[in-house]
Amino acid sequence: MLNGIQNQFIIYIQVNPGVFSKFCLLAGWQFRSLSEACCIIFRFSSLRAEVKNTSCDIIEDMNGRLLSEPEGYDLLSRYGITVPDHLLTESFEEAVSFADRAGYPVVLKIVSPDISHKSDVGGVIAGISSPEELEYEYEHLILRVKEKRPDAKISGVLVAQHMGEGPEIMVGGKVDPVFGRVITFGTGGILVELIKDISVRLLPLNEAQITDMIDDTRISAIIGGYRGGEKYDRLSLEKIIAGAGRMLLENENIISFDINPLIIYPKGAVAVDVRIIVSDEKIPAESSVSGPEYAPVTGGFSPPESIAVIGASSNPGKIGYSLMHNLLPFPGRIYPVNPKGGSILGKDVFRSLSEIPSVPDWAVIAVPAKAVPRAMRDAGEKGIKYAVIISAGFKEAGAEGALLEEETVSISKKYGIRFTGPNCLGIMLPYNGLNATFGQKMPKPGPVAFISQSGAIITAAADKGIVGNTGLSVVISVGNQANLNFADYLGMLHKDRNTKAAVFYIEELKTGREFTEAAKRHAEDLPVIVLKAGKSETGKKAAMSHTGSLAGSYEIYREAFRESGIINAFSLSSAFSVAGLLASEGWPKGRRAVVITSGGGFAVLSADFAAENGIELINLPVVVKDELDVFMPKGWSGRNPLDIIGDAGAERYARALDILIRHQDFWDIAFIAASPVTSIDPVKLAKEIVRFSKQTDKMVVGCLISGESMRPGINILNENHIPNFAELYDAFKAVGLALEAARGFGIYD
Repeated sequence: MLNGIQNQFIIYIQVNPGVFSKFCLLAGWQFRSLSEACCIIFRFSSLRAEVKNTSCDIIEDMNGRLLSEPEGYDLLSRYGITVPDHLLTESFEEAVSFADRAGYPVVLKIVSPDISHKSDVGGVIAGISSPEELEYEYEHLILRVKEKRPDAKISGVLVAQHMGEGPEIMVGGKVDPVFGRVITFGTGGILVELIKDISVRLLPLNEAQITDMIDDTRISAIIGGYRGGEKYDRLSLEKIIAGAGRMLLENENIISFDINPLIIYPKGAVAVDVRIIVSDEKIPAESSVSGPEYAPVTGGFSPPESIAVIGASSNPGKIGYSLMHNLLPFPGRIYPVNPKGGSILGKDVFRSLSEIPSVPDWAVIAVPAKAVPRAMRDAGEKGIKYAVIISAGFKEAGAEGALLEEETVSISKKYGIRFTGPNCLGIMLPYNGLNATFGQKMPKPGPVAFISQSGAIITAAADKGIVGNTGLSVVISVGNQANLNFADYLGMLHKDRNTKAAVFYIEELKTGREFTEAAKRHAEDLPVIVLKAGKSETGKKAAMSHTGSLAGSYEIYREAFRESGIINAFSLSSAFSVAGLLASEGWPKGRRAVVITSGGGFAVLSADFAAENGIELINLPVVVKDELDVFMPKGWSGRNPLDIIGDAGAERYARALDILIRHQDFWDIAFIAASPVTSIDPVKLAKEIVRFSKQTDKMVVGCLISGESMRPGINILNENHIPNFAELYDAFKAVGLALEAARGFGIYD
């Protein structure tokens, strides 16, 4: 028995075991047994309650006007969405006349521009079955609403057909501040917040996307006739989703809408309740939040030959000193700028930019926020075209800081300066020995770029313990993205010959579709891995205080990433693991995998991990098994994973790998796992893995599992850019994430 699920509502629903099992399927609940009749207690205001804003943080009420239910019904009807037969009336006699014509039972709903949630004021009465009951309920409905909301203007009473029972569905949509118009679908009714069975798609939608959207939900099983049950009209449902999507795209004043419940039947479906919020101004169809317009960035990450450090300091406690110290190894020219003059770390200090004899390529600015506009103006007058603004105290600090940021942006547009920041750690180009940050360490050069909205996360990632042995090509702390944003950096990375994969730490995107479309356009050549913060409500608030950002719904981010082939990582270490794998091996060409290991336990775990991550452990062809039988010990399993027995040395691994080289048509991914035993020389085994990798274009994943015992072999794999995972699960998880993204944008079917 469940109690207290929905506040203020009570109804006792008797259901048979078949119905109850369907409910449990949707809710994800499991029980040992079911009695012949189960009583479920829900708190419910009426048999057909109006549910408040039921889209689980995906549909949000923004500032705007709520259409009346008759207006909402009319709009839905124009897009082929069936609604109950209804009448807006101001008299009891008209209500009775309608009910006599349409048939009982009927529903009464108060209609008022001042009342958005009718249930709160007792403004919904369902299941009225006779003229006498209708007269009584009509009179008391108005009296009750006037008593609870004497200030509300009552436009009339809606009398409508009471629709028969059926699965209750929700279809909603909104203008997302980052990605524009999106649509949602899932289980509706009062349980929507409990079950959270919802899928999201970006508009516009095609037929295949609508099909996938429905299939992504648990209620699709019930629609299709769960456990031999009745099948419902899926074709009508698909047409309704398509119509709702067109409605949101074509009516540019709609902010959000929520059809809940939409009741589906074996033939047809009816939108019982609808909430549509509109604005007084039109919102363009491709609208998304974006920053000021600038000319596109056409180049990659060309290293500067000279840098001016505005705010350089001789005080070791100042950021200006840390910048100068970190820039000392840079082979180009460094120009410290400080009105006090003198020298810093052996470099003569210029009192102003105008004193520098040439035009620096970059300006790195580390002065108080109020002095930044002047510094940017001086940089513009000098002819500098790129700046890194380290200084904090802008929009993340409040209204005054936001005005300073606007002034800085205005100056940059006047002089054509593109800039990173403000409120950022800075930039590192490890291949060029450039560390224009106040972080303590610069990572070794490597094929993975890291673009982050958090400077602290960059300093953590620069530690080898998180990045591993992959190395980084470009490191950028984006700060507030007042000028250059994530989409700009992604475009620049695509042109960078040192970058083979990119990791992004994102709290919010300013131009969501621009970023995801760029990622999709270049995904085959440049895999993008994102760690998205701000998933929870607390996380969203933290992101706001951190960078003054407006975080969109995580569910929408996740779907936008999926559609674009972006890998959605769950931790920093997983992000860099996947990035290192793809930078080395490229995208997997399919999900057929072979595992070779000398450990029986690793073979068993591999089977579990593969199933969990969508990896197919392919059956061995007869010819392959026959060739393995020639040298494998008698009694070996004869199947995949290939357990080549605990006494195997590098030679037995090599013979198994040679067979895979000869028969490359049946597999896409090879996992080679080993642990320290006396029969294995890690150096010899690693060299065999390197030889194997050079003779195939398929994905090769090393799993030399140990601490220091296997270190000599792991070093050889690292030197040859072959990924190695110290944990078997991490290897399968990384490959699984890559497969999911690769399938999302069509690398393989």
